[in-house]
Amino acid sequence: MNISNHHLKHIYPACKRLLPIEAWTALTRQMNSNAEWESFPGVIGSLTHELGLGLPEYLHELASLEAAMQSCRETQDHLPVRVENKILNPGLRILKLNWQGLTEFIKDKNTKEHEPRPGTETVLVWFDPKRKQARAGKASDRNLLALKIVAESLHIGRTAIEHKASVAGMHRALDQAENMGLVLGPRTLLARQWDISVDGEKSLKKFYRPKVFTLQWHITQACDLKCKHCYDRSSRKHMPLEQAFTVLDELEHFCRSKNVRAKITFTGGNPLLYPRFDDLYLEAVRRGFPVNILGNPASRQRMEELTAIQTPSFYQLSLEGLPEHNDFVRQQGYFDRVMEFLPILKDLGIRSQIMLTLTRENMNQVLPLGEILKGKTDIFTFNRLSAVGEGANLLMPSAADYQSFLREYMRETEKNPVLGLKDNLINTIRDENGCRPFGGCTGFGCGAGFNFMTLLSDGEIHACRKFPSYMGNIFQEGMVPVYDSPAGRRYRAGSAACRECGLLPVCGGCQAVVYSMGLDPSRDRDPYCFYAKAPQ
Repeated sequence: MNISNHHLKHIYPACKRLLPIEAWTALTRQMNSNAEWESFPGVIGSLTHELGLGLPEYLHELASLEAAMQSCRETQDHLPVRVENKILNPGLRILKLNWQGLTEFIKDKNTKEHEPRPGTETVLVWFDPKRKQARAGKASDRNLLALKIVAESLHIGRTAIEHKASVAGMHRALDQAENMGLVLGPRTLLARQWDISVDGEKSLKKFYRPKVFTLQWHITQACDLKCKHCYDRSSRKHMPLEQAFTVLDELEHFCRSKNVRAKITFTGGNPLLYPRFDDLYLEAVRRGFPVNILGNPASRQRMEELTAIQTPSFYQLSLEGLPEHNDFVRQQGYFDRVMEFLPILKDLGIRSQIMLTLTRENMNQVLPLGEILKGKTDIFTFNRLSAVGEGANLLMPSAADYQSFLREYMRETEKNPVLGLKDNLINTIRDENGCRPFGGCTGFGCGAGFNFMTLLSDGEIHACRKFPSYMGNIFQEGMVPVYDSPAGRRYRAGSAACRECGLLPVCGGCQAVVYSMGLDPSRDRDPYCFYAKAPQ
């Protein structure tokens, strides 16, 4: 397109802003009527010194950067609407510049504050299809890693093992690049939608589409503890390693079928008591799945053996209150074991989490325990008791007392950075305070059977481990058919009583609590919900 059809000042606004009118006019006069706008940087490069205008040395590269942005704008109508696999944005340009800070200079009209400086810099220029705009930015190491993975079709698991890199880190780099529009990926097929009544008429409302699916894998029932709130002490055999590899096959097929990536949380029982745990752990990493562990304290040597394969994304332990109460619930001396184990995790660079199962007896110990854990763990959260299994012998606080506790807990989060947010009902308080909601239990409220499923050691798949929520058997039916089953759809839908609640996408209460109180998770509202705007 020649200059008559595309005025230079709209293509090169930063150059125009930088130059005195006399200099701008002198340069543009060098462009004849048949010249194309792309030739302007070349004109600057060849004539800057000849015209004696005292122009900045970086002007040529600034013009080249703005020209690349215009080229990207002209690709927007040619970008694919749907892709079957991850691809590089077809309009992506990678510029090797000899001046640093040019992208900031373009964005900010305060030219003195962002004066470019000599030095090499790699800059990415692309048209972002989500934000509908041309963008430019300094290429980060994470950006370049993502581009390399896609351009060279690298297998994340094998590459991570070869270079002793983080599987989770490589996935995060890809996620960030896709969110920025540098990489185009297929749309995830995991999606929630409900029939919502609006002004008396039905309309279909779609909610969020998760890009990550979590499989909580109870690979063994073997455990070195006998906790008083244990959800399941049923006799289930270890899953043979060959069957465990079949599970990985099924999970890979699920990810391909649903255009989603998965992470695995190994638990039990105590997952480290699984006879072939290291072999299974290695195979999961080799296949590119980020791995987490929900277990009990282990020796430093044991953790070093695992980190030699791959550092887990996090290691979660449980405490049930202050030392005396915790050891009553779990095992004598267990509190001290956890406290001695946390520094090992920190020293090995493993993110630690502490989880508490909240009951009437320990609710007043949550905040004091949070003070003890400050600086010792990365995050401390809690789940409400689901009174099933051994937990049926324990009691929950009243709804009123729990509401008061939640309000106090939220006040303390402002003082204690270790206190995390997990219970969906916290969003009712955030809404009252005019704060944006957080993602709730799984990032999408109650994720039972949606972006989260539980696999037991005999192949049973449940929507959530905290209550009997059978969906099918992975060996008899396969993971995709189980997910798509009527039971799966029922758990994903949650309670009909929540359908018209504005917080539904990030809440839905807790189906396990509803079930454990003798109610129907598909119909009844969480008895602890105190949201004033919830439909009655």
